[in-house]
Amino acid sequence: MHEPGCALHRRLHAALDPADLVAVSTVRHRLRAALSLWGVPELADTAELLASELVTNALVHTGRGAVFDAVLTPEQRLRIEVQDGAARLPGRRTPAEYATSGRGLLLVEALADDWGVQLRGDGKVTWFELEAA
Repeated sequence: MHEPGCALHRRLHAALDPADLVAVSTVRHRLRAALSLWGVPELADTAELLASELVTNALVHTGRGAVFDAVLTPEQRLRIEVQDGAARLPGRRTPAEYATSGRGLLLVEALADDWGVQLRGDGKVTWFELEAA
């Protein structure tokens, strides 16, 4: 039997249907619960915000579903990946002052310890990492 905080249980996975924006809230809640269980609740606010940005971008801008994965490494580094079926790279925008969208990647860039995009044969993975203090 494995302890809940062991490496085998430090993984969260979710497959999201196209345009299912309600699922973003579910991912946020599951992520917060997992981070608390894994002993790194201090990562929850930033991880939730950035994960919801990446998931929302994948669902809104690709017209396809997405796959969400979160892993906490033994070194206490959280890696979140969002895979979608579109090969088009995400781009930073300069939103107008009162725009209600267009700041997602700016937030990821500002708050993540590291982030990037990997092209794959079936689309891309946009990821970020946060390190527990």
